[in-house]
Amino acid sequence: MSEAKTSSEEKIPVTVLTGYLGAGKTTLLNRILSEEHGKRYAVVVNEFGEVGIDNDLVVGADEEVFEMNNGCICCTVRGDLIRIMDGLMKRKGRFDAIIVETTGLADPAPVAQTFFVDQDVSDNARLDAVVTVADAKWLAERLKDAPEAKNQIAFADVILLNKVDLVSADELAEVESRIRAINPYARLHRTERCSIPIDEVLGRNAFDLERILDLEPDFLEEGHHHHHDEDMQSVSVTIEGEVDPNKFMPWISNYTQVEGPSILRCKGIVAFPDEPKRFVFQGVHMILDGDVQGEWRADETRRSRVVFIGRDLKPDEIREGFLACAA
Repeated sequence: MSEAKTSSEEKIPVTVLTGYLGAGKTTLLNRILSEEHGKRYAVVVNEFGEVGIDNDLVVGADEEVFEMNNGCICCTVRGDLIRIMDGLMKRKGRFDAIIVETTGLADPAPVAQTFFVDQDVSDNARLDAVVTVADAKWLAERLKDAPEAKNQIAFADVILLNKVDLVSADELAEVESRIRAINPYARLHRTERCSIPIDEVLGRNAFDLERILDLEPDFLEEGHHHHHDEDMQSVSVTIEGEVDPNKFMPWISNYTQVEGPSILRCKGIVAFPDEPKRFVFQGVHMILDGDVQGEWRADETRRSRVVFIGRDLKPDEIREGFLACAA
């Protein structure tokens, strides 16, 4: 987790748009591209299968659509995505942000990892947020038979529960509770035909503390959560104070290396002694990225907290390991 060459503010924000087949991703993308917002977006569309048709479904806007259609984004497409990102970086200034729409069958992890793994990409672009579109009518079924659907929910910073007009109030409450059991931390919106203010989806800066507190006022309150939905869990731990960087950095690096396959996402905001700024990190499986950003306010308690979402997590181990890093 080295010092970034480019400050976070200067990096191009990238929104990863995911969701199971038919949930409404293309509808959302078309809304974004056709609204009057004065922004220019580069769009990367990933198709599953040889012939790409999403490209034709995306409205004819000024945006350029780059297509990756050589199969599953998890395997071959990371190379494709890096190649497209490299091409986009050579044309910096031509667009304000990048949107990557994944195939409905994709696990978002490899896409998100691209923004940490490849040095050129991570120097120039930052993952702004993972936005997942979920089908209110069919999500409960998909969670039973499609592990990708569960990963897409677990991974999200923002979730659009779409097609809410097609379900009863009881069904809606049930599907929301399933979502919350998998991911208690994402911002959840109910939508019809993906109708939502664009700033709820883009420019989220999901690792900005002010934003996190705005979204999740109780983010700092509870000492320890442990939610799970059969195989998916989330664990968060808070230290009412600072952590020792000489303990914390080796611990988080080592823990994610050892337990990485079980960790879908991890993120945190920690206070280091004698450091006026917050250290903010996020990770995907074994890959971590972190930087100092945003000063602690004078009237603010310098709390440190971490959140892990994944399968077969070891809550006691996470808790003990993090608490041992207290300054």
